[in-house]
Amino acid sequence: MSEQFHYIIPALPPTAEFFAPYQLAWEFRHETQVRDDFNAYCEWYRETAERHQAELETLRQDVNILGWFLRSKS
Repeated sequence: MSEQFHYIIPALPPTAEFFAPYQLAWEFRHETQVRDDFNAYCEWYRETAERHQAELETLRQDVNILGWFLRSKS
């Protein structure tokens, strides 16, 4: 039985040029995903900052009740 497979030569592994297009495509998809994630984060951060600024402005316009209590003690 071993004499039958004595002359079978394993195939050579594929060369690096074979995988180059796949590697390039993967790197491109990865880079676009990273950029999309970063842009989404920047958009979220901008919206959150605007919302916090609006909340701060409304808080500044509220009546300072704590100031009334502190002034009455002095």
